[in-house]
Amino acid sequence: MAVLSRKAATGTRRHRRVAALVRWPVGLAAVSWRYMWRTVPLHRSEVDGDASDEAPELPAHHRDDRVQEAADGHGDLLHRRYTVHIGGSGLDAEALVADLVRDINEWFPTGVAVFRRTRGEVGTIRDGDEFLIRLPGPWDGPVRVVGRDATGFRFATLRGHLEAGQIEFRARDVDGELVMGIESWARPGDVVSRVLYDKLLAAKEIQLNLWTEVLLRITRHAGGRPVGGVTVRTRRVAA
Repeated sequence: MAVLSRKAATGTRRHRRVAALVRWPVGLAAVSWRYMWRTVPLHRSEVDGDASDEAPELPAHHRDDRVQEAADGHGDLLHRRYTVHIGGSGLDAEALVADLVRDINEWFPTGVAVFRRTRGEVGTIRDGDEFLIRLPGPWDGPVRVVGRDATGFRFATLRGHLEAGQIEFRARDVDGELVMGIESWARPGDVVSRVLYDKLLAAKEIQLNLWTEVLLRITRHAGGRPVGGVTVRTRRVAA
C-alpha cells in the first residue's frame, strides 16, 4: 500500500509539473499580448538601491521554516513600487480594499495567475490566511498573509515560490484622489529563477506586466480610470 501511495504521489507531482510547463508558454503569450496592445502610458525606471530597500521585518508569529524570506533568495534584491492614480471612482481607500478582498480572482488576469485558498475563510483576507497561486510556468506561488489593515494587505512567500520576499497591496487617499499601489521586496527563489530574472530577464518582465495589468484591472474594478498612466519604480540592491 505504501509503495502504491508513493507511486501515486510521484505521478501526481509529475502531472503537476507537466501542466505547469504547458501553462508557461500560454501565460507568457497572454501577458505579451496584453502588453503589445496596452495604450495606457507606462513610466518605468531602475536605479541602484541601498539598505533602506530591505523587506519589512516579519511579525514574530510568522517567522517559521515555511516562510521564504528575501534573505533566503538568490541574486539581487528588487524593491519595486507600482502605482496608479484612479480618477472618477467614487470609492475611498477603505471601500476599495474591502471590495478587493472578497475575491482576489475577480481582479487578477485569468489564465495568468489564479489564487486557490489553502487556509482561511472564503470571502475575506485575514492575517495568517494562505493561498497557492497558480502561475504561468514550472512553479506555483504559495503565499501567506502577514499583514492586514483597513487599507491594505501584505503577503510573504512560502517555500517553493518563484521568489523569496514580500509584496504589499495598498490603497491611499491623497488630496481627494484614490491611489492604488503594489510594493514588493524580493529576490529570485532559486538558481533557476535567478537565471530567468537576471540573465534571460523573462520572469522580471512578465512580473512587471502582470502587476501593471493588475493595477489596471483594479482601476476598472473601482469604476475609475488611470490618471497619467502607471508608474513602476525599481531599486536594485546588489547581492
